[in-house]
Amino acid sequence: MTIELRHLRAFLAIADEGNVTRAAARLHLSQPALSRTLRQLEDHLGARLVDRSTHHLELTAQGDIFRDKALAALAAVETALDPGGLTNWPLRLGHTWAALGDHTIPLLRRWDETHPGTPLELLRIDDRTAGLTQGKVDAALLRGPVTAPGLRTERLLSEERVVVMPADSPLAALPRVTLADLAAHPIALNTVSGTTTMDLWPSTARPVATIEVTNTDEWLIAIAAGRAVGISTSATPSNHTHPSLVYRPLADAPTVPVTLAWREGPGHPAVPDLLALARQVLETGKA
Repeated sequence: MTIELRHLRAFLAIADEGNVTRAAARLHLSQPALSRTLRQLEDHLGARLVDRSTHHLELTAQGDIFRDKALAALAAVETALDPGGLTNWPLRLGHTWAALGDHTIPLLRRWDETHPGTPLELLRIDDRTAGLTQGKVDAALLRGPVTAPGLRTERLLSEERVVVMPADSPLAALPRVTLADLAAHPIALNTVSGTTTMDLWPSTARPVATIEVTNTDEWLIAIAAGRAVGISTSATPSNHTHPSLVYRPLADAPTVPVTLAWREGPGHPAVPDLLALARQVLETGKA
């Protein structure tokens, strides 16, 4: 059978709601009709996407993978059918925090000067790939290892790590901080888009506790409130200043790679221009 957009929308509604009844109401369908649509999609793919064994539906491993594919497919269709795209096709650049650090504003200014017919939209999206795998952006500035399948990456630079702490922390008296210095303090971890894990420390000398958050704003608040300290990169201080926070270099941790990533296959034709300009801006910044 032919799979249509309605099959993708049905699956995504079920994935979002975790319940067929609510998903059917959202789509203005009957429950049997929605269930049939899901079965048709699963039969076509030859895979079970939703685990129906519990009252609260959950996605299978294949369903988790297909969710991003479905989101990207719908986003591509919406972009293609946007009437405004026939005159201006914006290039959407995602990031999870800090974008290109101190080089962000020069990049945006240079782009406006050299590509006036192609708006560059900078979008912060709290997602491991800044919305790239879901089709929300055309390219993304990402930090740390990029492991999502179907992406191409180009490394732009490496950033030193810094420790973020409340201004009244005893650690603020140190000119540089070590991983051992942090072991007695709770560590704030951004589990969605952060670059810090407990693997930074030896298994026998890890911090006493962690506080998990899901975005940069929650991470900053937890630290400013004195509940934890955090580890970030040298791009963060200029992008996230706060009177209650201070930053100190972290002396003994590896640097963090910053990459430009985009999806394999057909995409926005201006992505190569963006990569070239980012390299130019970074070279200029070294001069």
